[in-house]
Amino acid sequence: MAETVLRDAVAEAGLDGQVIVDSAGTGDWHIGHQMNSGARAALTRRGYDGSAHRARQIDASWLPQRDLFLAMDSRNLADLRRMADVGERDRIRLFGDVGKVGDVGGLGGAGDRDIPDPYGGDAAEFGYVLDLLRGAAPVIAARLAELLEPSAPKPQA
Repeated sequence: MAETVLRDAVAEAGLDGQVIVDSAGTGDWHIGHQMNSGARAALTRRGYDGSAHRARQIDASWLPQRDLFLAMDSRNLADLRRMADVGERDRIRLFGDVGKVGDVGGLGGAGDRDIPDPYGGDAAEFGYVLDLLRGAAPVIAARLAELLEPSAPKPQA
């Protein structure tokens, strides 16, 4: 779900072609399978299309090739950081940390920044996770836009 929602937010921010969004798990479960039916249904109810998604497992060789990795929870964050060289670890962050904006928008307020895995849950659990993703994704896209924005020329003195 996160890939689909973030890809949409990146497009809304006008970053198509500048930011590539993809996803992969740290485990080998369900490789090649479609997105979980509960996740697809939650996305469809909100106007997203998750039908093209196929499960993949991350490969350590991808770490130096990407600028940013967003883990959904602290367990996956730790797994990814263990796979990475020391110089790559600062580019591996929690989705919920990067998508946090104080108390307004995104994932506001204090508390846990893990995005729970609704796998095996009911429609309400998938909807809750989708709400978290939809709150954080535009914040992440805006931060990426700031990073990609060319520096404004400095006034001549």
